[in-house]
Amino acid sequence: MPHTMRAQRFYSATRTYAVEDVPVPEPGPGEVLVKVEFCGICHSDLSLINGTFPAQLPVVTQGHEASGTVAKLGPDVTGWREGDRVILAAGKPCLDCPNCRRADFSNCLRIRLMAFAYDGGWAEYTVGQAASLTRIPDNVPFEQAAILADAVSTPFGAVVRTGKVAVGESVGVWGVGGIGTHIVQLARLVGAAPIIAIDLNPAVRGRALELGADYAFDSRDEALQDKISEATAGRKLDVAFDAVGLKVTFEQALDSLTVGGRLVGVGMSAETPTIGMTAMFGLSKKQVLGHLGYQNVDIETLANLVSRGRLDLSRSISAVVPLEDIAHGIEMLEKQDGNPIRILVRP
Repeated sequence: MPHTMRAQRFYSATRTYAVEDVPVPEPGPGEVLVKVEFCGICHSDLSLINGTFPAQLPVVTQGHEASGTVAKLGPDVTGWREGDRVILAAGKPCLDCPNCRRADFSNCLRIRLMAFAYDGGWAEYTVGQAASLTRIPDNVPFEQAAILADAVSTPFGAVVRTGKVAVGESVGVWGVGGIGTHIVQLARLVGAAPIIAIDLNPAVRGRALELGADYAFDSRDEALQDKISEATAGRKLDVAFDAVGLKVTFEQALDSLTVGGRLVGVGMSAETPTIGMTAMFGLSKKQVLGHLGYQNVDIETLANLVSRGRLDLSRSISAVVPLEDIAHGIEMLEKQDGNPIRILVRP
C-alpha cells in the first residue's frame, strides 16, 4: 500500500482545484479503503465549483460516482474481502437526527454528501462505509457500475419512489442529458406510455428516441403544449420530470400536467420558479415534488438489472479522462462537448 496518492482537491475560498499528492486515507471502524477504478463527473460537481452549491469544507476531493476494489478493511468490518468489486453510495446519514433515530436513513436531516462533506472519488483511493457498499456483478463493467451511484440511481429514485410512475402513465422528461436519459430508460422499463422527451438539442432528442422515448419535442416550439396534448389523447401528462431545474423548464413542465398530475423536480439551479395562482393550483390538484438521491438498495437493484440485460447502459459512457486531465473532463461537461451522458475520470 503506498503512503501517498494523486487526488483532485477543490479549494472553496478561491473556487479553484488542482491534482495533488495527498496521504492515502486510513479506514476507520466500519469503513473500507477502495482503490478507485472510475468516477463520474456530475453537474452537481460543477455546481460546487461555480458556487451554486455552498461549500461545506475549505478543501475537499470531489467525485461521488465511484466504482473500484476493496483495498483495505477497517476495524470490525466483516462480509468483505480485499479485491471485492464494489460501488460506493454517495452519502452518510448522521445517525443522530430524529429521522435517523427512526431508522429513516434515506431522509436524514443532516445527510453528509460524498464530495461535499467528505472526500470523494476523484482520487486513486477513497474511504466508504462498509454498510453502504454494493457488490458489482462479475459481468458488469466498472465503467457502468460507477454511474449507478447517482446518474442512474437518482433517476431510479425519481421514477419509482418520488414520481411513483405506474404502468401506462404518460411521462414527460425536460432535459435529456445525463439524468434525463436514464429517466427515459427507466420510465420505459416500468411501463410508462407514452414517454415524451423535451430538449433544445435535436441530436439529444434523436438519441432519446433511440433509447426509449416515444416522442421528442423542442421546448422552444410554440405548439409544444398542443403536441403534448395530441400525443396523450388530450389528457396531457400524468408525470413530468424536470431534469434541468430552470424556471422555464419547471413552469413548462407544470403547465403540461393533467389534473392531479405530478411534477418531480430533479435538476437544480439558483433560479426561482412559481406555481402561478394558488386558486388554479388547488383546482387542478397538481403535485410538485422535490427529489434528491436514492436509497442504497437501489444501486443493488440497478446492478442486477444491468447484469441480467434488462437495462442497457452501453451508450451512457460518453468519454473517459485520466485524473491528471480532470480539468478537460469538467470543461467537456460545461460546454456539453459531444452531448455527453456521462464523462468518467480514471485515476
